[in-house]
Amino acid sequence: MDEVIITDAIEYINSLFKDNADGHDVNHTLRVYKNAMKIAESYPDSNKMIIALASLLHDADDYKLFDTTDNMNARSFLTKHNVSNEIIDEICEVINSVSFSKNRGKSPITLEGQIVQDADRLDAIGAIGIARTFAYGGKNKRSLESSLQHFDEKLLLLKDEMNTKEARVIAEERHEYMISFLERIKEEMY
Repeated sequence: MDEVIITDAIEYINSLFKDNADGHDVNHTLRVYKNAMKIAESYPDSNKMIIALASLLHDADDYKLFDTTDNMNARSFLTKHNVSNEIIDEICEVINSVSFSKNRGKSPITLEGQIVQDADRLDAIGAIGIARTFAYGGKNKRSLESSLQHFDEKLLLLKDEMNTKEARVIAEERHEYMISFLERIKEEMY
């Protein structure tokens, strides 16, 4: 794997997300990257470069953060690093398969897409998912009750939508943690 482009991608996302504190920040992206690479270890035939770059760039054009079309930020970065158009298209296909709202109930057709989608979804559940939910809610002026509703609308559904065996194991434990949290917060609130 080309470590220079990975290092440059990390620098790029640092610049893209430097002022973001709503849960879609550099640290989220780095956790997704780490999760994806860990899952990929179990799949020796997977394309690690596509997984690495797609996970690092998966939010570079997120509609909640940027007003871009056709993965403009990701494509620009990859083009500047002399990545072939064919590989850019594969990376963008993976990126486009990640979003929960756009891909509800859909499993990506490529193994690389399944791995990156799982890695992103793992970062939406468990303790980190709880923290991200309230960070995003606060930034967007959501009430505590509205943020809690997000668990039923999305987070509690993710465990059953994991693609890989490795992600399902991690998701199960994180899901149970969220259930415990929700029981406790409802007890304290009502």
